[in-house]
Amino acid sequence: MMQPGALRFRAVIFFVTLICVSASLYSASFYRRDQKLFSEWHAHAPVSVDKNVSFGQINPQQWEWVTSHNLTYPLRYSSRAITTRMVPGLRRASLTSIEAPLFENFQTIESVLDVKDSPTQVLELEVPAFKKAPVKASHLIFGIQTTIKRLEDSVPQLARWLAYTGAKLCVVLLEAEGVPVDTERLVALETSMRSQGFDVTLLPAQEGDTFPQRYFSLVSIMYQHRTPHTQWVSLIDDDTFFPSMHALLVMLDKYDSGEQQYIGSLSEDWWAVQHYGFMGFGGAGVFLSIPLAEVIDAHTDVCKSNLRSSAGDITVMDCIYTYTPTKLTPISDLHQADMHGDLSGFYESGRHHLSLHHWKEGSVFGKGLPMPDMHLVADVCGECFLQRWQFGDDMLLTNAFSITTYPNGHLKHGDPNEVNMDKLEQTWNSNMDMRHSLGPTRPRLVLEEEKIQYSFLNATIYDGGVRQLYFHKGINGDLDTLLELLWRDAGLE
Repeated sequence: MMQPGALRFRAVIFFVTLICVSASLYSASFYRRDQKLFSEWHAHAPVSVDKNVSFGQINPQQWEWVTSHNLTYPLRYSSRAITTRMVPGLRRASLTSIEAPLFENFQTIESVLDVKDSPTQVLELEVPAFKKAPVKASHLIFGIQTTIKRLEDSVPQLARWLAYTGAKLCVVLLEAEGVPVDTERLVALETSMRSQGFDVTLLPAQEGDTFPQRYFSLVSIMYQHRTPHTQWVSLIDDDTFFPSMHALLVMLDKYDSGEQQYIGSLSEDWWAVQHYGFMGFGGAGVFLSIPLAEVIDAHTDVCKSNLRSSAGDITVMDCIYTYTPTKLTPISDLHQADMHGDLSGFYESGRHHLSLHHWKEGSVFGKGLPMPDMHLVADVCGECFLQRWQFGDDMLLTNAFSITTYPNGHLKHGDPNEVNMDKLEQTWNSNMDMRHSLGPTRPRLVLEEEKIQYSFLNATIYDGGVRQLYFHKGINGDLDTLLELLWRDAGLE
């Protein structure tokens, strides 16, 4: 006789199947409107705040977004206008050296309205060629389990990489742990997200399911939502961020989706790998081919009922290793980001990250990183997000994270204090062993002595480009410093 729990789960699957039918009809309509959606995406892409403003010249009315940061005056200010030129065939470099300084003229201001136009020459930087329209990813389905409040808060970051791509999104929702989601609120959010370019289906969590059971059930839910074109289903967290969908698809295209594939990333912490297993850690993104998802779906009841952990990604691993010979294919550029504390060294490494996680936890300003704002610059320069440029022999730009200066010669070639910038600076407070994931590393530099860090503060859209602010709090009586970069795309070479 089938157990009551299994009966309840089958009932949910039946309900999901009904939703799948309507979702499939919706999806068909979605793709028939493909050109219309791309037009809508361009309408929502970076637009001009004031089309009468010349590049590098900021209208006083455009400083309103800065005043919300409650800066202390007087402060030091400098800016630089940058154009990016796309070069076909150019590969993204970890570090590119520029002989010229990034900033030439500083001024002391009592208000942002005191900023005077600077005659500084526009700087041109070469970047790999990229397409500005969203990729077409209708062969992917992503799955999340979370609370409805966290999903509402996550829409801006999801919009940066998922909206208008054609990829499906299935989300299992609660109001709070142990509290069913409000149906009207669910329907309203689903309608809102669809209007913003998401092919999304929101589902109430099955009553009585624990956290790992809700996570594990996503595999069957996504499998039920598949179309003849679906190749991959992916388990992610609500704070999983993919900086480049194009790069993600390039990675997946290396693997035969017609075979059983289990793709993901180990934790950066070797202790976690030893303790939890050789598995794809969920926050980095776990990718399952449809043939593998089919096997999991066929064994959902038994796998879901035999949990050995409170972690859903462990249940996924256990089910795969119990019923298939498939083993994890680890991808080091997918990141669980299990480090805690100051992750500057991770973000300033210049490495090409396929996914980021735990960025909501904290930053130098005591709150989560403003990832959607940080990522705005990708609209101008594609894969240049978190790319590094060295200016002169003492300044380093990690695009959309920080500008750092090194007063003791750490960037100067041949200097006794020169450090190897190919090694990742271990800035977090941990003795974890991560040689398998983030090595090689180097010791942390002393802030304010060996390394001065101007941290990303905010970004906004202006006149077809992106304005970024970087901030450093003065110490020992020094003024605070505000640095501004104004980015614009100059097109193909």
